[in-house]
Amino acid sequence: MGVSSSTFDTVIDRTNTCSDKWSKYPKTVLPMWVADMDFDSPECIKSSINQRLDEGVYGYTHIPKALEKAIQSHLSHRYHWQISASHLVHLPGLVCALHLSVQVFSKEGEGVVVPGPVYYHLTKAPQWSGRDLLHVDMCNQDGRWVPDMTQLEVACANPKSKMILLCNPHNPGGTVYTKSELLSIHALAEKYDLLVVSDEIHCDLILDDLPHVPFASLNKDAANRTITLMAPSKTFNIAGLGYAFAVIESTELRNAFNKERAGLIPSPNMLGLTAATAAYEEGQEWHKALLIYLKGNRDLLAQRLAKTPLKMLHLEATYLAWIDVSALALDDPYQFFVDAGVGVSNGKDFGNPNYVRLNFGCPQSILNQAIARIEEALITHKFM
Repeated sequence: MGVSSSTFDTVIDRTNTCSDKWSKYPKTVLPMWVADMDFDSPECIKSSINQRLDEGVYGYTHIPKALEKAIQSHLSHRYHWQISASHLVHLPGLVCALHLSVQVFSKEGEGVVVPGPVYYHLTKAPQWSGRDLLHVDMCNQDGRWVPDMTQLEVACANPKSKMILLCNPHNPGGTVYTKSELLSIHALAEKYDLLVVSDEIHCDLILDDLPHVPFASLNKDAANRTITLMAPSKTFNIAGLGYAFAVIESTELRNAFNKERAGLIPSPNMLGLTAATAAYEEGQEWHKALLIYLKGNRDLLAQRLAKTPLKMLHLEATYLAWIDVSALALDDPYQFFVDAGVGVSNGKDFGNPNYVRLNFGCPQSILNQAIARIEEALITHKFM
């Protein structure tokens, strides 16, 4: 039996579940901020977790061979990327790996190149560890957000620079980098001998008919200078179970990462491992239906916003809309949306206060409510 749209249409009450997403705002505000979908998890994941819980003993757990095989199969099937199980580093989350990578492979005062606006932990990681954040503007090129390549080369050529933090697909811009674009970035990394940490957590959330190209899969040199960060958490809505992985093909880089990680970053928890295995082994049908539903939500949002002063470039991936509110000339765009009853993410946190980020990974009925509230606020304040 196939997965129908009704799976995603179902509204689930999360108000009494200690949900970060649903606890941030008053009940009068629809929470559409953090990258956490409001959909029921795939049956294969729930069944696997329940089966594991029924065993009754929850002791220390090593990485299942089945999970490693499932990840290898997933990367091979979807991205034509062949990796060895020995290249995998299993983690309780992606953010800790991002911060650790900056601390292990650069020193205080050295430079970290970051194209942005971008997911805020890519900028916090260098800032919090005393590195020099070398910002590169993302620019609108033919309706897509891409790094300004002139700025990027200047930043990479800076003698301080040691690494590039890349987000692909881009959050919050939704760009799926082409192979040609990635090769251009790699050419700079190779020319100036920079490590690349590639956050690819949204790679399984591509809404258009576009291929995701893992940065490390470009060529042998890219493989040897890249730390790739991935997870099933966004795709299968299991962030609370705490599982991610890094692919580090260079033995030298992997050993250095694991040495500094020891004693600081724990192994993934048992249920995270169970959920990830089920997701990669059996979640393909649910995943395919999810992408169809999210594409419908994206298109609905784009059509409605096109009739307002708000602007949004076409989103190739993710369920996170990056909305330009500059036409409204507001002192506090974020508060405008919250006052309208829609709890978005503040664009200032990503690097541009004239934008907000809206999570449309929710039942379409909730999305329609949110859009109606935004439209009503625009009319009330005479912006429409």
